[in-house]
Amino acid sequence: MKLTDNEKRDAIKYLEAGKPLPDKYRFLLFGDDREVELVWNGKTSEVTNVVLPFQVIEQIDEPRSDEKFGNQGTLFDTSGRQVAGWTNKLIWGDNKLILSSLKNGPLRKEIEAQGGLKLIYIDPPFDVGADFSMNITIGDEEESFTKQPSVIEEIAYRDTWGKGADSYIAMLYERLNLMRDLLSLNGSIYIHLGEPVTHFVKLICDEIFGSINFINDITWKRSHAHGDAGQGAKHFGRTTESILIYVKNKDNFIWNSQYAEYSEEVIKRDYKYFDEVTKEPYRLVPVDGPGGSSKGNPFYEFLGIKGYWRYSKETMQKLYENGEILLSSTGKSLSRKKYLKNAKGTPIIDLWDDVNRIAPTSKEGLDYPTQKPEIMLERIIRASSNEGDLVADFFCGSGTTLAVAEKLGRKWIGSDLGKFGIHTSRKRLIGVQRELKKEGKNFRAFEILNVGRYERESFLAVNDDLRAEKKAKQAARKEKEFIKIILAAYKAEPTESFINIVGKKRDRLVAVGPIDMPVSAKLIEDIVAECKEKNLTKVDVLGFDYEMGLDFAQYKDQGVDIAFRVIPREVFDKKAVEKGQVKFYDVAFIEVKPIIRGKGNNKELSIELTDFSVFYNQDDSGEIEEALRPGGTKVVVENGKVIKISKDKRTELVSREELTKKWSDWIYYWAVDFDFADRKEIIKVIENGEEKEMWTGDYIFDNEWQSFRTKKNRNLELVSAAKEVPKGTYKVAVKVVDIFGNDTTKVIDVKI
Repeated sequence: MKLTDNEKRDAIKYLEAGKPLPDKYRFLLFGDDREVELVWNGKTSEVTNVVLPFQVIEQIDEPRSDEKFGNQGTLFDTSGRQVAGWTNKLIWGDNKLILSSLKNGPLRKEIEAQGGLKLIYIDPPFDVGADFSMNITIGDEEESFTKQPSVIEEIAYRDTWGKGADSYIAMLYERLNLMRDLLSLNGSIYIHLGEPVTHFVKLICDEIFGSINFINDITWKRSHAHGDAGQGAKHFGRTTESILIYVKNKDNFIWNSQYAEYSEEVIKRDYKYFDEVTKEPYRLVPVDGPGGSSKGNPFYEFLGIKGYWRYSKETMQKLYENGEILLSSTGKSLSRKKYLKNAKGTPIIDLWDDVNRIAPTSKEGLDYPTQKPEIMLERIIRASSNEGDLVADFFCGSGTTLAVAEKLGRKWIGSDLGKFGIHTSRKRLIGVQRELKKEGKNFRAFEILNVGRYERESFLAVNDDLRAEKKAKQAARKEKEFIKIILAAYKAEPTESFINIVGKKRDRLVAVGPIDMPVSAKLIEDIVAECKEKNLTKVDVLGFDYEMGLDFAQYKDQGVDIAFRVIPREVFDKKAVEKGQVKFYDVAFIEVKPIIRGKGNNKELSIELTDFSVFYNQDDSGEIEEALRPGGTKVVVENGKVIKISKDKRTELVSREELTKKWSDWIYYWAVDFDFADRKEIIKVIENGEEKEMWTGDYIFDNEWQSFRTKKNRNLELVSAAKEVPKGTYKVAVKVVDIFGNDTTKVIDVKI
């Protein structure tokens, strides 16, 4: 630090007066030799180092679609098999906490044992609040409606990414730092970006990875682009996106050159001759050249050709006998056939104009807003990883990276904040497993995880510049404010005489789950325990989201009348609260029936799904009717029904048609674990620097059979395949995922 006496005096005066130092002191006080850097309000090089346990919610290791399964394996079974070893991981939650826990927690050892993380591809959303909204198709019908984002998704976007470029860059800066630390020494990262932020992200990547480790700025021209692609009144058509490529070490990184298929023009020009038998095109490659005179060479004398040859007499003779030597049209020179199938193609350049965006009618399309074409990810994964390598996507969306990695024999880790994205990926990956198994190719099991708990700071905005004690006080104050809002919307009165109970509504007590994470099994257990201890008989539990895999029924048989309700997003709308328009609805419930067939020891068990009920509210139909233009239609969700509202163009009369005509229309996916209690959920934790394993008291859902709707096939099976089971008592778990992406689990006892 080199300051003159005058600069020191001036700096002290500024500090004593409580004024900010002029910009020049940033460079004088901190010895940083970077010539160019990106600076934004609140920039810090600090990254979170929290380590949260990963809880396995579900494991999927056999993509069942058979009519019957069990002890059917034979020595002659040639279908694809599950590959032993690493289990792929699909993680639900905030990727900042996930990345930190991967980097600093026990799972890091497993990653290193697989050779490290060789490739990361991310497509982080920017300025796209609608990215968390999904078009949902209903039941067997073609009708669809837009699912609004969950509160957690909306708060994450609005308060973490959605305040403008600076909040987006700050969000990405910390996560990219964590990703860099997770990359192996020969690893690469691909960052897919839209036009508004590419230049910002390029600068922060230069800081994080080093400008020397920049490889490419790929321009993807979205062929057949729509929307704003056409030329506007004051701009040329926008049809491109960027993909930045950085590596951990430019002197040592995985690179496999990629080639595009020859164009029709090239084939006609260079591959205009065809083999008469195979009908494959080949190119004529001259063999004349330095090598020796043909004089006295019996091979050339035989052909009556003078000149030079490139190969030895013996080689020429063999090529001729194999039909690979071709006389020119004049008969005075030789050429060797070169088949198109043996040619690599045209080397890929940094302009990708040969990858079409996913068309609305494409079989690949999942109606996911940010979905990218598989062919693009195939190119990336082939270029920067090898078979058996570990790749990751921490904004995985609909799971394109993971699906392509599985098909190409790579191991993978994926994560997403949206629960609907996790469910979409799960369904897609099961489809890939089934496809590979049918083709006789091997596949890997995958498991769905989430972090055991979120940090309060991840969604409750707290001033990071405060000391720890003041920060904790600020967080506590904000939590109280949050509870006050929820209780007011629920029309309950606050109470402070309990630990987990925060309010009272008539004769029922009220517990409120946290804003920053789903209601967990542990929290519900604590609420039930407190009710029993204090002889409380009725309690309502309110939560934005509930932990994946929760079995609500098990808590209703413990002597406490407990109701679980979902907090609607309107609770933050003061006018809606004041007008009493905020409606809390019960979580879904399911009914199932076991079907046992067979005699003696040869029993088969299947499960029938007999009922499923939801109570969702997403819209106010009255407001929709008033705003609807003549001739217009709108699909709304109200009181557990999806309703199509239409206004006649001539008479302006409003008609209402219920689209969810039967309970199964609400079901997006369902699965069965025929022996739920056979696998305990074990998490790894670090205590006093030592890694320990502990049982959470819960079990892992083994996805043994599943049925789900696809874009192509809207049918849903309501009776599972039959499984051969020996005598005994089983806890059978049934999981249903509704069209909103919320899941409900029911566990029943079945005696065989």
